[in-house]
Amino acid sequence: MKDKNKRVKFIIGCVLTGLVFIMMLSGIFYTPFDPMEMDPSTKLMGPTLSHIFGCDNFGRDIFSRVMVGVRETMLVAGSVVIIGTLVGTIVGTITGYYGGWLDEIIMRLNDAVLAFPSVLLALLIIGLLGGGRNPLILALGIAFVPSFARIVRGEVLRIRNLDFIQCVKLYGASDLRIIFVHILPNLKTVLLSSVLIGFNNAVLAEAGMSYLGMGVQPPNPSLGRMLSEAQAYIFSNPLNAIFPGIVIVMMILGFSLMAGGLEK
Repeated sequence: MKDKNKRVKFIIGCVLTGLVFIMMLSGIFYTPFDPMEMDPSTKLMGPTLSHIFGCDNFGRDIFSRVMVGVRETMLVAGSVVIIGTLVGTIVGTITGYYGGWLDEIIMRLNDAVLAFPSVLLALLIIGLLGGGRNPLILALGIAFVPSFARIVRGEVLRIRNLDFIQCVKLYGASDLRIIFVHILPNLKTVLLSSVLIGFNNAVLAEAGMSYLGMGVQPPNPSLGRMLSEAQAYIFSNPLNAIFPGIVIVMMILGFSLMAGGLEK
């Protein structure tokens, strides 16, 4: 029964995430309207057959902007997770496998960084680098490294003492061969689950930072930026915020369910 529930979670998560990806990929090749085009005659217009999500306060088609905004949000979240996963895996593997004084020094630094909330750390970095998409990616990527490093280190510490690793060492295998052939492949399930959770957190972080005006800059849309722009019209035209908000919820829920379905 437990395995069945996990499969159901994973399938529902895949469906939700797939719908978001379809919207994102469609936006690369086609949008019903130019997401940057302003039309004063359609300002704050509700849903119609041509503008199915309505128009924002500048008369821009919300559906077209959501399609492009999903791409921006996923681009930031994907880049952040790639940076966090690659650097975190390298750090966690080295410290977990070799241990000793190197592990103590690096992991104490890692713990010090983990003591700061990731968004707060990103705000500090963005304050030094300035706002925009690329500084946001770098800031969140750095902030995500410690959590991935901690997860990988814990798994490497567990695996390196298993009998089959000791046997491989007795046969004279090099450290690189042990790490890349025998340890890292055994991390794939944990890493995949961590990546999905990381995507979830990165989407939330990007939406929050762009909402505060420190992420994707106008006129380029992102889901967080659209929520920020819709705030002033939340009572007169709530659909401005509802549709981007629904897509954010679908992304977060989808990644969370997929990660839950992969848990052991």
